Amino acid sequence: MELVIALGMNGIVWGLIIALIALGLSIIFGLLDIINIAHGDFFMVGTVLAWFVFDTTGNYWLAFAIVPILGFAIGAVIEYTVIQPIKNAAALSIVATFGLSIILQESVRATFGATPARLTAPIEETVPLFGLEYEVYRLFAALLSIAAIGCFFLFLHRTKLGTWMRAVRFDPETATAMGIPARRVYMVTFAIGFAMASLGGVVAGPITTVDFQAGVDILPFCFMAVIIGGLGNLEGTVAAAVMLAFFEGVMASFTDPTLARIGSLCLMSAVLLVRPHGIFSGSTR
Repeated sequence: MELVIALGMNGIVWGLIIALIALGLSIIFGLLDIINIAHGDFFMVGTVLAWFVFDTTGNYWLAFAIVPILGFAIGAVIEYTVIQPIKNAAALSIVATFGLSIILQESVRATFGATPARLTAPIEETVPLFGLEYEVYRLFAALLSIAAIGCFFLFLHRTKLGTWMRAVRFDPETATAMGIPARRVYMVTFAIGFAMASLGGVVAGPITTVDFQAGVDILPFCFMAVIIGGLGNLEGTVAAAVMLAFFEGVMASFTDPTLARIGSLCLMSAVLLVRPHGIFSGSTR
């Protein structure tokens, strides 16, 4: 029973981190109509940069301030050089972002090497929770992910730029006619998507392996969360990510991780048979 509780809690923590990453994927798809195959690699870049900052300065907390800013800047450059020329070409975006994924992976491998690394958690204490000695860092990671997701929704609904993003998302022609700089909104949206994925990488660094292929496992999970939550439904993406990770975590306590992942895929298929547009598709805003 203790194993089920531990893996279930780990699933919730991991689901919140995935939700943070998948939100970036969802806003990029919802606003730019880009199927971003490289999104898992944005997460990978975040973990590697966090490792580099810690290895260079010895201060892991510094990575929380620096890496999302670097991610935003890299995202803006990629949007200008790669995404802008293929905007409104969803099929072409698959090819372009697949190439981008290979470039990011090979660049990281050539710069930092191919040997997987581990990040030591900055908080090593445990606390008693539900009869377990649970890692404080995992609780911190969950709370930070919730705070980051909450800040994103506040930004989206309480700021001028967030209002512009929602306006361009639903009716770009009218938004442009009303003087909203859609071109700038597209760039900022893509950059925010990269920043959110890289922040997820910083948070997950001490939990997962730092590796140039770390994004390969993350990407399918993010797509499952976006699809089950309803394409373009941001709140649905968050809920679906947590539910999927909890389901997979509990399943992993009864079987091996591979079968647990297959179980998640079966769950996604079952959901889509009943709700082809996702669980929360009817509440898209």
